[in-house]
Amino acid sequence: MTTYNLATLLEGSAATHPDRTAIVLNDTRLTYAEVDSFANMVANLLVSRGIRPGDKVALSCPNLPYFTVVYFGILKAGATVVPLNVLLKGREVAYHLADSEAKAYFCFQGTPELPIGEAGYAGFTDTPDCEHFFVITADLGAPSPIDGTPENPVETMAQAMAGQPGTFDSVATDEDDTAVILYTSGTTGQPKGAELRHRNMRDNALLGEPLFGADPEKPDTYLCVLPLFHSFGQTVSQNGAFAYGGTVVMLPRFEPHAALDLMLKERITFFAGVPTMYWGLLGALEDGVDVSALADNLRVAVSGGSALPVEVHKEFEKRFGVTILEGYGLSETSPVASFSKYGEPARPGSIGVPVPGAEMKLIAPPDAGGDWTEVEGAGEIGEIAIKGHNVMRGYFNRPDATAEVIRDGWFRSGDLARRDEDGWYYIVDRSKDMIIRGGYNVYPREIEEVLMTHPGVSLAAVIGVPDESHGEEIKAVVIRKDGSDLTEADLIAWSKEQMANYKYPRQVEFVTSLPMTSTGKILKRELS
Repeated sequence: MTTYNLATLLEGSAATHPDRTAIVLNDTRLTYAEVDSFANMVANLLVSRGIRPGDKVALSCPNLPYFTVVYFGILKAGATVVPLNVLLKGREVAYHLADSEAKAYFCFQGTPELPIGEAGYAGFTDTPDCEHFFVITADLGAPSPIDGTPENPVETMAQAMAGQPGTFDSVATDEDDTAVILYTSGTTGQPKGAELRHRNMRDNALLGEPLFGADPEKPDTYLCVLPLFHSFGQTVSQNGAFAYGGTVVMLPRFEPHAALDLMLKERITFFAGVPTMYWGLLGALEDGVDVSALADNLRVAVSGGSALPVEVHKEFEKRFGVTILEGYGLSETSPVASFSKYGEPARPGSIGVPVPGAEMKLIAPPDAGGDWTEVEGAGEIGEIAIKGHNVMRGYFNRPDATAEVIRDGWFRSGDLARRDEDGWYYIVDRSKDMIIRGGYNVYPREIEEVLMTHPGVSLAAVIGVPDESHGEEIKAVVIRKDGSDLTEADLIAWSKEQMANYKYPRQVEFVTSLPMTSTGKILKRELS
């Protein structure tokens, strides 16, 4: 085993390029030296409060410089970062703090519309074993916005850090020690914490050069719109940027027009987003937007998190002149497991090939039972299994759940895919989303792709709904394009002409928006 701390990503760039801009938020610009110094103060604070190597420290913060400073400060102290979704309520915060055995908790105050601090403090007070709570104020000099008790007043992070030195010798953790615990979305049962080692996160961040041509001598400027508490944003937009001395331009909440404005103002060269973000950017391209200037700056566009509709892929490439590199991964794989090949022609709909240091194979679908039988033929459908440097240690304190998904180093993803003759993978669907209609397997994504080719359809989500005669019936929930007068009967009739009889949707519901997670994935479980 080798001594390594993930904080080296920051420290290396701070040593090599101390005056280079590391983070931008509105008019705030922090150099690598400043970010490193602030992170050292956080590390000193934690050590002064009794945090020891291996202890867990939770963090609730949107895309603000505070997230990065605290994240690396926790790592420098040899502790494990537990990033929490900023949308969690008090009861949910308490669950995550207790489940992760967190000893300390940094929480941003939030806004009147999203009172993160209030929910965080409520969860903290219900977690006796979590000893320290620090509220991060929007204005560092402001007093605590949260009332504690006379015996236990609520400290602000600024108050706690006051007087702490800006230098710190990072704890020499082992590369196999746990750096981060990322909680899964919990679509089935309670959320589970995926334990990611220092080497898992390091090796994933260092994929920037082979996957995207990252070069510290020609650093990229990243637009950070993906939530940093999520694995995609954390690895690709933050750690991947820091590994190569890039600049991270933060946008706390994705809004298409604001994102386009920042892309122009800061000359963004690297954009990573989920499919609904690309859909949103295309929808915001009004006459006044200088698309040519955007395209001149943009070097890399990356999509992940869920399947990118082929029509969105084609339209973005047409408007921006950049091929979207589509990738695939999960929190349990740090997250990147496969990617399209940089510099090669696009294969819309494909998630590419396994990344360097990782392997992928297809195994018999879950309902086949028995051993994990490999599916080998081109075009055949199987469940993706992954092995390599990116696979988690396991689920924290859940050996049984870990054993269910990891066998002989192979992680079972729950996603169904096929592989072409060249070894490129194509997601078919989540195994849990598959619809069984009258005994036929129907994959929602295939239907969504077809629906997206209709001139009146802007976005579509397909689900299965209970049906007495067929077990499940196919329903499409659709957002029309502006100006479209498409009707349910029209779309059903058109679909019938485009798809096999057992596939086309018998029910259509038109909506103005679709429910989404904080990371921009469509929440199909909230559709009915």
